[in-house]
Amino acid sequence: MPVWVIYVIILVVIVALVIAFRIFRKRMRKRMANQKAVVDQHKVTTSIFVIDKKKGKLADARLPKPVIDQIPTIYKFRKLPLVTAKVGPQIVTLICEEDVFKKLPEKKNVRVDLAGIFIVSINEKRK
Repeated sequence: MPVWVIYVIILVVIVALVIAFRIFRKRMRKRMANQKAVVDQHKVTTSIFVIDKKKGKLADARLPKPVIDQIPTIYKFRKLPLVTAKVGPQIVTLICEEDVFKKLPEKKNVRVDLAGIFIVSINEKRK
């Protein structure tokens, strides 16, 4: 078999992988846009007292089993930013994004936008 045939096969495989990656990325963008729309619909502004914040697995988060069953499998094995907070009279474990996690102060009252158990954003007071 000539060498140029091997190069052509490798080139075809690389082109196929690039096309598959672009299609996958396009689908993921659509899915993320849909999820963001749902989160924006259901967000509620509330005041919470942040007790503790850490990165951990969902299995260690003391979340109810129905909640864990609804979370995609890929997130069950990753370490996520978890926040233990007092919302009203209850102490709950909340999930948030990395940038929100870094901004959240510990042992303080904070006004946040909640969508279920997900902290969407922090409402900072402007003076």
